[in-house]
Amino acid sequence: MNTEPYSTTISTDMATSLVSAARTSLGDTLRSVVYFTPSAFDLLYLRQDLYDSTDAARTVKEQLVELERVGFAEAPVRTTITHQDDGAGIGPYEFTIRFHEDGFVIRVLEGDVGTILTTDSMDLNAFEDAATAVRRLLADESSDGE
Repeated sequence: MNTEPYSTTISTDMATSLVSAARTSLGDTLRSVVYFTPSAFDLLYLRQDLYDSTDAARTVKEQLVELERVGFAEAPVRTTITHQDDGAGIGPYEFTIRFHEDGFVIRVLEGDVGTILTTDSMDLNAFEDAATAVRRLLADESSDGE
């Protein structure tokens, strides 16, 4: 999909792994895979039947990324909710699913990187498989950089 160098620090191997994990879990319902940081994003995969050009897709996805970047700012609140001493905590944040009339947006965050997957309408169980695989890849990449 991407013919230019990435604008984030993602490696080609990681980009390929993220797309592969999403395609394996979500199949032909997968519409797009976007990797993002607080300041940049890369469109890693886009199903061919969706846009006339990569530029048109990037314009639309840029708006989506801006909405989903709020997750980085939410991290301290999610951490506080996770670690309630009274036993009322809800456990660690895993991923976010946004329901739309004709599909879904899945956001997975790990540290200061994230991935957005968009899909057609589908079975909800596949989302957990996809989010788990993506988060594992992002966590591995984060620990390699330390």
